[in-house]
Amino acid sequence: MYKKIRVFCLVLFVIAGNLPFFAQNTQIADITVEKLSDDDKRKFDYYFYEAMNAKASNEYDAAYDLLSYCMAIDSTNANVLYELGNYYNSLESKNKAINYYRKAVLYDSDNYYYNMAYGSMCLEFKQYSDAIQQFEKLIAKDPDNNELYVYLSEAYRLDGDIKNAISTLDKLEQLTGLNEKISLHKYQLYTMMKQEKQAFAEIQKYIDKYPTEIKYYTLLGDLYLQAGKKNEAYLVYSKAKSIDPDDPYLISSMAEYYQQAGNKEAAEEELHIALVSPKMDIDTKLSILAQYVGTLQRTQKDTQTANALFDTLMIQHPQEPKLNLMYGNLLMIQDKKNDARFQYQLFADANPTNPVGWEQMLSTSFPDSIDLSIKICEQALSYIKDQPQFYFYLGVSQYMKENYQEALTALQDGVVYVDEKNTKLLADFYGQIGDLYYQLEKRDSAFVIYEKALTYDPNNLGVLNNYSYYLSLIKKNLDKAERMSSITVKAEPSNPTYLDTYGWVLFEQGAYTIAKIYIENAIKYSEENKEDISAEVLEHYGDVLYKTDEPEKALEYWQKAKEKGDSKSKTLEKKIETKTYIAEL
Repeated sequence: MYKKIRVFCLVLFVIAGNLPFFAQNTQIADITVEKLSDDDKRKFDYYFYEAMNAKASNEYDAAYDLLSYCMAIDSTNANVLYELGNYYNSLESKNKAINYYRKAVLYDSDNYYYNMAYGSMCLEFKQYSDAIQQFEKLIAKDPDNNELYVYLSEAYRLDGDIKNAISTLDKLEQLTGLNEKISLHKYQLYTMMKQEKQAFAEIQKYIDKYPTEIKYYTLLGDLYLQAGKKNEAYLVYSKAKSIDPDDPYLISSMAEYYQQAGNKEAAEEELHIALVSPKMDIDTKLSILAQYVGTLQRTQKDTQTANALFDTLMIQHPQEPKLNLMYGNLLMIQDKKNDARFQYQLFADANPTNPVGWEQMLSTSFPDSIDLSIKICEQALSYIKDQPQFYFYLGVSQYMKENYQEALTALQDGVVYVDEKNTKLLADFYGQIGDLYYQLEKRDSAFVIYEKALTYDPNNLGVLNNYSYYLSLIKKNLDKAERMSSITVKAEPSNPTYLDTYGWVLFEQGAYTIAKIYIENAIKYSEENKEDISAEVLEHYGDVLYKTDEPEKALEYWQKAKEKGDSKSKTLEKKIETKTYIAEL
């Protein structure tokens, strides 16, 4: 009997060869473990050895079965209990995992790995006192293991015992000496206790020990700034400036200080100094710029103040494509799509096999400029033929131009490159292909493809909407159409397209009063959102008004549909002429 298991990647993995392949015979507290017979011992060793081999060969179903055989022989063996704990942990069966780890520790309380696994799992289950007990026990046996102090401190913190969390890190610091990560962690813990003096003292001690190291002054100043202590931050930054006024990291911190202080001119001057500094590499400069732009957005200030800084950098680094990409992103924030596209084009020209440049260019054109979108997709595919996103937008763009065969070809060519795990994109591809089959009057093929799309994503609203609408147009499987369409209006109850579709399906079912409510809401939400109402929706509303005994109002909406000038209805003119509803055949 083999269980089919998807994943068995073991947490806190222990190589099989490091584990003893033998059954236990020990006295544990009040638990007596029976000694195995020689025959059972041979069987146990054989099955355990085979289980570890199966695990090493990624044959996890076989490994599980073999471990189960071992359990049948000796249910108190800590090795087996631990391995089964790992097995269930990998399957996210945490309750079973912690129980096996607990038993493993019970039968072998000295094993480091068993205790670590159990202690870590206790943290996940918020059993903090048990976790603390495990890590303290391990430290007592191995006081030089730095990792254990980190776990113990975290267990104390989660248990709300901040004082002991700090005390544990103090002990770790005695082992390692001054360590920035430990000090920053202690700073955070002191801050949680609202002991600001001790918190900042943790960083001050680095300055005391390394008085000429500017990075510690900058760090302390940054922490003061984060805590809203602008005066203290300025004093520390000033001391740092006396050491090295040209340090680019100090300059960027000073710029942030001036930004928070509301001195925009001084902030920009500091940033300008940092960006032209030869001491700073381009990636750091870009990082500083990104943070600055983020600050401007967060504080709702004019991002165009950053443009001059980008211009400065581009003069200094004229052949740096990453700068073009970031500048393009800034210009997009400012809704300068043409300028952004130029920057993205420079990036794409320098990195033609990187899809990011082409994707960003596409974001400047779709759906506003369909011809340009087609051109960008074709350019991208001339360099990278395996990127499905460009086939998709090429197909959609051709669809919008009513070039149905070209659109279908693009989508069929592209869907083969979609990762099978990307089910949502596959559903989108097949949904579009289904739409195209319908436009090409291959209805049966369209409905088959819609079904395929829904096997990948049963809740794809676009597919459900179009599938149900086209069924209603041919008056086929209306109950199925109603079920599918109802999913879309439940998901997006103010979406005019989905409301109109659902209303029209109800209309075809003869539920005219309810249909009127939905189509009326479709028009209402379109008007509220200042969206264009299609001739099709206006005609639908006229139809449902006629069926609910409002012929004069129905005529009014049929005429509105005609005035739109884009109606494809074969009966609209006849409805207006006869002042009577006429069904499409």
